[in-house]
Amino acid sequence: MWLLLINPTSGGGRGAKVGAEVARYLVSNSIQYSDISGSSFESARTNLRESLSTTVNGVIAVGGDGMVHLVIQELAEKKVPLLLIPAGTGNDFARVLHLPLDNPSMVLEKALSSAPTHVDLGRVNGTFFAEVLSTGFDSIVNERANRMVRITGKSKYYISMLLELPLFKPKSYKFRMDGSDFECKAMLIAVGNGSSYGGGMKVCPTANMSDGEFEVMILHEVSTLEFLRVFPSVFSGAHVKHPAVKILRGKEIEISADAVAYADGERIGSLPIRAHVVPSALLTWAY
Repeated sequence: MWLLLINPTSGGGRGAKVGAEVARYLVSNSIQYSDISGSSFESARTNLRESLSTTVNGVIAVGGDGMVHLVIQELAEKKVPLLLIPAGTGNDFARVLHLPLDNPSMVLEKALSSAPTHVDLGRVNGTFFAEVLSTGFDSIVNERANRMVRITGKSKYYISMLLELPLFKPKSYKFRMDGSDFECKAMLIAVGNGSSYGGGMKVCPTANMSDGEFEVMILHEVSTLEFLRVFPSVFSGAHVKHPAVKILRGKEIEISADAVAYADGERIGSLPIRAHVVPSALLTWAY
């Protein structure tokens, strides 16, 4: 028996369409499943937690990175695999796994004919994350975007970025990483278990979900004009060549500042934060 979770509103409503396609595939291939989607993320998580008390083949999650974030809170360090069917706006976890973003049947066929693999997760202040934990400018942008109720999709983040950039000042951060302490002023800090966030921005371009380490990207203080010049290069990962960017690697990190943090696009809360890698914490399928 497979458990099916669908976020119908993900990707501007694409989740409902893809979810229906997945259900048809399962029925046509005589694959038993139970739809435990619920009416909200909270009810979906409760249903998932309760359903895991029985023996299941795995969890099929239809949605984006928000759905991934929900599911891994229950599947982390368990032997139940996650089969992700990407249907979100950003789909960064799916990108890192090299899953086809627009072919659910291909993803299902791959998973049903091969064994899952282990990947690392991060854990910050007790919450698991799959991709990137960040603080600084992008978190301020997320804070404003989350207050926008009339604008949806990626556009609200771009609008928030334009509104916040002229006002933003770099923060003073204190770090402890694998026992070493240091301080700096920075525009943005990204702690990558995976390489991308924000719909394909390769903020930690060489992060590897199977090496037991974080890749930490620090963008030191730059002018607004220079930030605008550097920002487009994050989509290719070329920003790491800029002299204001520093890349570190480690297994544990603590960060303190007057700032907030987000992980996988979800609000973690105010700093200080403490994060560590949880090696091989999740079973899933990758291409």
